[in-house]
Amino acid sequence: MKPDLFQAPDYYNLDELLTDEHKMVRDATREFVKREVSPIIEEAAQKAEFPKQLIKGLAEIGAFGPYIPEEYGGAGLDQISYGLIMQEIERGDSGIRSTASVQSSLVMYPIFKYGTEEQKKKFLPKLASGEMIGCFGLTEPDHGSNPGGMTTNFKEKGDHYLLNGAKMWISNSPFADIAIVWAKNEDGRIHGLIVERGMEGFTTPETHNKWSLRASATGELIFDNVKVPKENLMPNKTGLGAPLGCLDSARYGIAWGAIGAAMDCYDTALRYAKEREQFGVPIASKQLQQKKLAEMITEITKAQLMAWRLGTLRNEGKATSAQISMAKRNNVEMAIKIAREARQVLGGMGITGEYSIMRHMMNLESVITYEGTHDIHILITGLDITGHAAF
Repeated sequence: MKPDLFQAPDYYNLDELLTDEHKMVRDATREFVKREVSPIIEEAAQKAEFPKQLIKGLAEIGAFGPYIPEEYGGAGLDQISYGLIMQEIERGDSGIRSTASVQSSLVMYPIFKYGTEEQKKKFLPKLASGEMIGCFGLTEPDHGSNPGGMTTNFKEKGDHYLLNGAKMWISNSPFADIAIVWAKNEDGRIHGLIVERGMEGFTTPETHNKWSLRASATGELIFDNVKVPKENLMPNKTGLGAPLGCLDSARYGIAWGAIGAAMDCYDTALRYAKEREQFGVPIASKQLQQKKLAEMITEITKAQLMAWRLGTLRNEGKATSAQISMAKRNNVEMAIKIAREARQVLGGMGITGEYSIMRHMMNLESVITYEGTHDIHILITGLDITGHAAF
């Protein structure tokens, strides 16, 4: 087992833009990743197993709902703190960040924003502590980039609703205790329902044979005449804007998280280039390797500045959905390009599990597609600047 020697790049002294609290939160997460994630993540990925033993530690460092108020079990942190936590966790592995991101932005966020006081008190403290794990059901087998076309539906049946349909590509679903499910009522209006493990007709088959996010549990949500109590409907926002508001928070976290994956690939490639000798000198002394590394640190620095500015706008309540889309698209594309270049710096060693790069590269192939595909995000920017929808 190789020691985790990661050193975070900060070429433009961005630490000077962070508060002491930001740095404390980031450093605590970084230490957790070095101590708990790095030693086990390669084996977990090779075995395609989610390391459930990490859940308690993730909760202890505040990775579940960090911006949720303390009265509901959260840490009451700001948006930049949330971003830094996601950055450090994804530096360890995108799949582990996905678990934390889903729990925070796609489960706790909608309950906090759209739920009743009773729902907040019942679920949020247990989700924050990791006692409960949640998942988010929006994507369907036939409706991905067009979630408004969903066919999952519920009908009123006296004291309960009857839910039918299916969702797929759902992170955490195989072991989730609750699912935030988006479905249409009899009038075709989209609502959010809290579906609990154990409700008759609710099953969560796992998705196997993945080449990406192998240390993350992915599955389906199947609803076959599931009776959902009326008190489990979240009443404070309806329509497609409700789940899209959750996706804004998740996409924001991804914009930071992708930086972590890129930083890890860059740091690995830089250290390898300094140590690896060919023709009697370190390969870091060669122009082509320096070009690769110089371009990597340039793109990471640009992404760091974009994420920090977006976090500042989020803190001020000024960030738009289109701005979040731009950052998610840019930063994930940046990360996946850096992973590919870093792999080349390592040559054949880059494909082995002795180094993290190939695992990051495979993971990022999912990150570039989920929470809005790469192509859809460019069209969101196109819509924002032209006023014309191309989708």
